[in-house]
Amino acid sequence: MVLEFYFDLASPPSYIAHERLPGIVERTGAALILKPVLAGGIFKLSGNSPPVAVPAKRTYMMQVELPRLAREHGIVLNFDPGAPFDPLPLMRGAMVAAQLDRLGEYTGALFRAMWRDARDLSDPAVAADVLNAAGFDAEMIGARSGAQSIKTQLIEATEAAVDRGLFGVPTFFIGSEMFFGQDRLSSIEAALDAGISLQ
Repeated sequence: MVLEFYFDLASPPSYIAHERLPGIVERTGAALILKPVLAGGIFKLSGNSPPVAVPAKRTYMMQVELPRLAREHGIVLNFDPGAPFDPLPLMRGAMVAAQLDRLGEYTGALFRAMWRDARDLSDPAVAADVLNAAGFDAEMIGARSGAQSIKTQLIEATEAAVDRGLFGVPTFFIGSEMFFGQDRLSSIEAALDAGISLQ
């Protein structure tokens, strides 16, 4: 069984999902595939609006819902002081990390720096420090992120996600079945358990 996880590093619900997924993968034996995309591009292409665009929804999500979910699942959540910001350089870097076969390490380092440690990743120097501390060559990633092939790869990944039905992140797929939101992880685990028992 394969679980695909579409995410954007600037999405705190994606961070909460990311921190919950290892337990689900361990319990079910599913293979996890990380799928970096641009949430902003998905909103634009799908005609959706980000939750933060609605002041009352933003306040509820940031001050009530996400902290409550983090407490429920034992996840440390501290908001990046630079958020919200344009994650484009970081998401292009994710495409480079995927080419290096280190996407999991890259994603974990930046998610936790941003949403656990409250590092201001809108500052390129801070992002570089986080990557170097995680064993990456931040200068190389930055240079390769500027290549047109990397830019195109991220655009195409985002467009393909919308073609598949995405309207936001985090979104998950088990085969052709889509699940939206980190609050669907219990349903995802049940679906994985059911599928595995049938094999």
